[in-house]
Amino acid sequence: RKMSNSSSITEFLLLVFTTTRELQLVHVWLFLGIYLAALLGNGLIITAIACDHHLHTPMYFFLLNLSLLDLGSISTSVPKSMAISLWDTRAISYTGCAAQVFSLTFLIVAEYSLLTVMSYDRYVAICKPLHYGTLLGTRACVHMAAAAWGSGFLNAVLHTANTFSIPLCHGNKLDQFFCEIPQILKLSCSDADLREAGLLVVAVCLALGCFISIVLSYMQIFRAVLRIPSEQVRHKAFSTCLPHLAVVSLFVCTVTFAHLKPPSISSPSLDLVVAVLYLVVPPAVNPLIY
Repeated sequence: RKMSNSSSITEFLLLVFTTTRELQLVHVWLFLGIYLAALLGNGLIITAIACDHHLHTPMYFFLLNLSLLDLGSISTSVPKSMAISLWDTRAISYTGCAAQVFSLTFLIVAEYSLLTVMSYDRYVAICKPLHYGTLLGTRACVHMAAAAWGSGFLNAVLHTANTFSIPLCHGNKLDQFFCEIPQILKLSCSDADLREAGLLVVAVCLALGCFISIVLSYMQIFRAVLRIPSEQVRHKAFSTCLPHLAVVSLFVCTVTFAHLKPPSISSPSLDLVVAVLYLVVPPAVNPLIY
């Protein structure tokens, strides 16, 4: 089954933003600017946290992990997209596409898991400050970060192995500027693969679990903060949570809209814009928010 699949398709054709040469160059410059901003912002955060021992706290340790994931996700999609516009070629090899699917699934799931861990960190800091040192000791933090990276890795292995074992018979054109699982599944011979449906249920349950735990953490945090008599302390507590809340909102809203928008409003150009919003913008904006 795998042989008929990979022998017939050796490459995929990605969607281009535009066919006009001038606009292609605008796209390259725009993406290059965003990419360099993301590299600089996240690079500065990683360097500052690694070099300054005052920042060796759980909150900054998780932020360092977030910056690493952001650098990974933007480096997986943006350089290839710039190369496509620059050299006016839409092709990505079969293995290149599989590698991109694996990396993006890994990094996006790990980032979402890490944002959940970060909301727990804020919850303990504000609602259980006396237990902060014991609940979020060095070992606990390392275990939590490892669990976030591990859940991303496990998801990526399952989804990539499954997606690339499905026979494809509807050509090799993808309506997206990077290799995305839903776009590859559109090319499959069967309407919906049962295993992918099963994996999707597991992924949705995981996503919902993370989302509910973030919401519950913030409900507890806001209740605790509103009970603080001192306005100055209240302001300080809010200021440590709002950056994280902004990053979570940006991430959750764009990803949810990308995958759950009604088919009636779906179009390649809208899919393209939404994908840029959840894949390219957050890694560049997150360092600014923090």
